[in-house]
Amino acid sequence: MKIVAIVNLLLVTLIWGLTFPIQKMVLVDISPFAYNAIRFWIATLLSFFVFGKGNKYGLILGVVLGVSYAAQTWGLTLTTSSKSGFITAFYIVLIPIFSYFIEKEKPTKVQIFSFLIAMIGEYLLSGGINSINFGDVLTFFCAILYALHVVLVTEFSKKSPEKDLLTSQFLMVAVLNSLFGLNQSWKIDVKIFSVALFTAIFATIYALIAQAKYQKVVGSNTSALIFVGEPVFATIFSIILLSERLDMLQIFGVVLTMFALMLSIIPEKYFRNFYRHVEK
Repeated sequence: MKIVAIVNLLLVTLIWGLTFPIQKMVLVDISPFAYNAIRFWIATLLSFFVFGKGNKYGLILGVVLGVSYAAQTWGLTLTTSSKSGFITAFYIVLIPIFSYFIEKEKPTKVQIFSFLIAMIGEYLLSGGINSINFGDVLTFFCAILYALHVVLVTEFSKKSPEKDLLTSQFLMVAVLNSLFGLNQSWKIDVKIFSVALFTAIFATIYALIAQAKYQKVVGSNTSALIFVGEPVFATIFSIILLSERLDMLQIFGVVLTMFALMLSIIPEKYFRNFYRHVEK
């Protein structure tokens, strides 16, 4: 079951990475708030007909996720995409904090080491930051909410069937983004709708089902370390689809990040055997 959980969470991470370049190609013609609203309205309708109306836990998750999207989108208008990516990645090291207080889950020594390696890798991959502005503060607030969302998904999925966390969550995100985007461009064409439909089905509905079903199997901390692969996959797909290029430091950042991810999916028993061997 744990292998199935890891594979599904890795697939979610890959899909999230793919959404970066394909959404970037359409966001030049539509407000990010409007796009997010369309994506989540589609997800809400599909989820309602398949899974039902959802429950109060989904509403709570939707508020957290919706506000985090808004903070990230607003912050992105005031800072660079590379800084936004790196600061958002701070949610990785914030997850163990929320997990400790909400789930009473303590990170292992290997996980702590992996978190540090992952952040160094993310820093190099993003190109680093030289200054802080209000957009960066908003983005850090987004990272806090992302971390809280991951841990709450794990916690609520222990109290509620996974399917009941979906529709009400998507509805709240759709409503919040619709309100934030009222006075912005809502231009919709076939290309925009196609990307929104793809992300609604795979990066939203499937991703949240997989999170709710499998995060509780591996734990929030391991899930967080699997999710560090998202910017790596985003970079790979950006190279393929947008012809972006990396310098040597960024390539080293990719290597470090993937090393942290690999550490997270190695069974704990192998590390215990290694420690015993070293002690002998």
